[in-house]
Amino acid sequence: MFDATAQAIAKEVGIEEFKAELLPQDKVSAVQNLLNKYGAVAMVGDGINDAPALATATVGIAMGGAGTDTALETADIALMADDLTKLPFTIALSQAALKIIKQNIGFSLFIKLVAIIAVFPGWLTLWLAILADMGASILVTLNGIRLVGIKPDRK
Repeated sequence: MFDATAQAIAKEVGIEEFKAELLPQDKVSAVQNLLNKYGAVAMVGDGINDAPALATATVGIAMGGAGTDTALETADIALMADDLTKLPFTIALSQAALKIIKQNIGFSLFIKLVAIIAVFPGWLTLWLAILADMGASILVTLNGIRLVGIKPDRK
């Protein structure tokens, strides 16, 4: 029964090769084989039997609504709604967040470097240091708030 369900889903999403009705150790072996073949693997699961494979995968994704606590704790990402169509948005949001984090780190390090350089000739007073630090904190926060504007595609 599950084999037919897996086959129907695989056909619908355009996957030619799939595995169904695997035991936990077989899932781990399958993920390890895919890791060896492709280098990176994402695993989606919802049950306690999926936890070892979720931990083995490059990125483990737990289906939050119906998922077990073990799967949720093991996974890197927890989809709180059992809707895989939200996965592309989750990936896009994660990529945007990483980009903004890198921008914020770069900006903060640049401000600190400028402050350190300004100390030696005596240009940096205590009040300018406080202003630079608070200004950097506010700009980093405002830059992070841009993530709120990222919305899922409506189809």
